[in-house]
Amino acid sequence: MQALVVVLNKIEKLDSLLMELNSNGIRGGTIIDSMGMVRALADEHSDIPLFGSLKTLLNENRPINKTMFMVLPDEKVPIAMNCVRKIVGNINEEGVGIMFTLPVAHVEGLTK
Repeated sequence: MQALVVVLNKIEKLDSLLMELNSNGIRGGTIIDSMGMVRALADEHSDIPLFGSLKTLLNENRPINKTMFMVLPDEKVPIAMNCVRKIVGNINEEGVGIMFTLPVAHVEGLTK
């Protein structure tokens, strides 16, 4: 088992990503609103010109990104990661997001 974590900066892609995951048999997970460090610094230090400029560039009416995490059997991880790549594009490009896995030694409460 592994935990797949996807921080999605292009939140307009979220619905399409969820549909793609679902159509590939991946239906469980959690999505939370999240904020990167730059946004947090801009919010806390708006009196400093650089951070004030950053804050102006950021849309204050919505969260900057969504963080998804799913606990998956090992064989489903590549499928889920391919879904992310298909919908989001090259996640290695600046500002797209980040995706990583963590080993899961024990889990309770998952249903099929």
